[in-house]
Amino acid sequence: MCYTFVMDSVDEHFMARALELAQLGRGLVEPNPMVGAVIVRPGEPGPEIIAEGFHAVFGGPHAEVQAMRAARQACRDVRGSTVYVTLEPCSHFGKTPPCADAIIAAGISRVVVAMLDPDEKVAGRGLKKLRQAGLTVDVGVCQAQARQLLGPYIKLRTQAKPWVICKWAQTADGAIALPSDAGRWISSEASREQVHKLRSYCDGVLVGTGTAQADDPLLTDRSGQAGPAARQLARVVLDSKLALPPESQLVRTANDSPVIVATTAQAIQDNPAKVRELDQAGVELLALPTSQAGLNINALLVELGRRQWTYLLVEGGSKVLNSFIASGQGDELWAFVSPAKLSSAELVQQPRFDLADVIAQGQYVEINSQTIGPDTLHKLRRVIDVGSAIADQGIPNTIS
Repeated sequence: MCYTFVMDSVDEHFMARALELAQLGRGLVEPNPMVGAVIVRPGEPGPEIIAEGFHAVFGGPHAEVQAMRAARQACRDVRGSTVYVTLEPCSHFGKTPPCADAIIAAGISRVVVAMLDPDEKVAGRGLKKLRQAGLTVDVGVCQAQARQLLGPYIKLRTQAKPWVICKWAQTADGAIALPSDAGRWISSEASREQVHKLRSYCDGVLVGTGTAQADDPLLTDRSGQAGPAARQLARVVLDSKLALPPESQLVRTANDSPVIVATTAQAIQDNPAKVRELDQAGVELLALPTSQAGLNINALLVELGRRQWTYLLVEGGSKVLNSFIASGQGDELWAFVSPAKLSSAELVQQPRFDLADVIAQGQYVEINSQTIGPDTLHKLRRVIDVGSAIADQGIPNTIS
């Protein structure tokens, strides 16, 4: 059996609403996917939404079930209706029963899906179950938008690595640090608030040891948008020499929020006293292999993927940012560009990581820009990212 791919304006309208709903789960459902569902009943003068739902919390009911519950609470009959869902309904027992079974039992007659689920536990089985039960199944409505939204989930399921967001602030002429007498912050307070919102849905934030020593940051989420208690932002430091000072804020707060120091087995062996001190403070030491460029970033991402991290935020200095981007490990870039400029003499003395240089290399394309206070936030993605290359990952567009 082959499932028809459709691009109907009515279907796109309702799927767009399902995609809006899906985003409400960001930072709350990971490592599960963000999913939205809309139940529509045909009628005159046109189809009508009778219920909506989204996956709201990890381990909680999925979007389809939430929508059907909302319909029951409103005393709306879903029999003969169409459900629009941004990801293939699951077909297996996990933390919740199979959504495909619930859809069949409810008497829904048509299911419109944006994309197949790359999870090997699903991977087309949910749609087969629906089709075998006699439901009409259409796949591919707003598929590109769904893949963009679910890029982090797709990467975790197909590559077993987290989605890497590289973030930095720069002056209009590309400096990512200011002279010592010019203050600490390049970006505005409004931009810094946006960074904390970004941290709120990430599993961890990473810097290099140079930034950790120079700025002595806390790297915590102070957005006030904390997710479930089980979700806690970890701080990661790339530190091949094991140079992180025990008196740093990161070390002193390791028992409050996890701190992982990624280093080498040799550094651990050569610094037994430092190892004991960090261990007593609650810091986790992670020994990584090395490459010519330093610590092996891919090995780090593999380990974080094993821990089911969905998002890693990289905030380190120019060397760390370049190591992720040049190696093709940065999936998304957030550049906060201030209107401020330095003098020629000042610019020569400050580290640079200019957005214009990154764009000129042709590996990234801008997907969005927005004004935040006096600054401009530019968001870019890799030209060939997980979402657009999904077919190359062995995930089919059709199933038979």
